[in-house]
Amino acid sequence: MIEYDSHSWTQHFLDIKGTVVRQIFWRVMLVVAWSGVVVAFHFYVRPVGVPSTVHTLIGVALGLLLVFRTNVSYERFWEGRKLWGGIVNESRNLARASAAFLRDRPDRLRPIILWTAAFAYASMNSLRGGRSLGPVASRLPKDEVADALSAQHIPSAVARRITELLVKARTDGQLTDYVVVNIDGNVQLLLDNIGGCERIQKTPLPFAYVVHLRRALILYCLTLPFALVETYGWSTILDTLLICYVLFGIEEIGVEIENPFGEDDNDLPLEQICATIEQNLLGVIEEVIPTQALGKGAGA
Repeated sequence: MIEYDSHSWTQHFLDIKGTVVRQIFWRVMLVVAWSGVVVAFHFYVRPVGVPSTVHTLIGVALGLLLVFRTNVSYERFWEGRKLWGGIVNESRNLARASAAFLRDRPDRLRPIILWTAAFAYASMNSLRGGRSLGPVASRLPKDEVADALSAQHIPSAVARRITELLVKARTDGQLTDYVVVNIDGNVQLLLDNIGGCERIQKTPLPFAYVVHLRRALILYCLTLPFALVETYGWSTILDTLLICYVLFGIEEIGVEIENPFGEDDNDLPLEQICATIEQNLLGVIEEVIPTQALGKGAGA
């Protein structure tokens, strides 16, 4: 995600990175070239202008379709951000509660917190089609990491490992049944949040809506020069450029943000979010577990 000053109009006015200019450039240029052909034909062969009433009416409907498309995409983007905010909060809550009840058992506490940090990286990579636990994996037992990475759904495997560690602490008498149930509730919410992200990722906008919108957009832009040429003459080319840039740009913005879990410039900064979770949770370990206790086994 690109950070910017929302109060400044001039700082990023000419920027290309992070915008949709590259994606729509050839579409817009194709329509502009077509408008040049239409204008030249109109003046040198025979008039081909048509009344603009139809295009005015269609333009209103097309504008509504584009607004709906962009709103739906932004809702998906914002819901994805809320779900990842939930992952941040539940990770902190899980670490906080575990630290409070297992302060005197660093051998139990440390792996729980490390696997919780690994859950964020596992979720990010799962959404992107990868299989990794991030830098936290180097702090965990290699055999357990290998088992998690061999699972069909890695975030679920990581969550299961956290629950197993909680159950083991209960079996050894460090946690009561009530405490385990409450802490494991945070684990369940972590899975609920990643499930919500997968729902967004695997449910694109309805095919019929997207196809109809794009067909209408292309037909509108290709026939637009016929409605403008009698009024604007050679200026039709510039007018077509401006109108098509706006319309194609709005549609492409919807495409850009409808799946916010990728690595594009306008996707969610998942790497930063995961790094924040890791930093916060490792901070809990440093605050709660004495330095001399860190050398004890992580998988006990």
